[in-house]
Amino acid sequence: MWYEIQEDFVIFAIKAQPNASKNKIAGLYDDSLKITIKAPAVEGAANKELVKFLSKTFKVPKSSIEFVGGETSKRKRIKLPRSKKVEEFIASMEKS
Repeated sequence: MWYEIQEDFVIFAIKAQPNASKNKIAGLYDDSLKITIKAPAVEGAANKELVKFLSKTFKVPKSSIEFVGGETSKRKRIKLPRSKKVEEFIASMEKS
């Protein structure tokens, strides 16, 4: 399962692809949400860009997004606050 919903937060399993042409959610890949990131995977640049992208996409503060695993790997687990926007996104991904 690419997500896990808790009472007040959601954890996404993410497959990050750095050095992409643009930041975007590329769909589901195995049991992960594939996200392409423009920044290279050097000195945490891709992680910073990923947090910024998720913050804008789900309208949550960057400070409320945290890595719970895989910070130095392409496969990451990221914890976000649970919100209507996040739940709507999960529902839309489940339909496609």
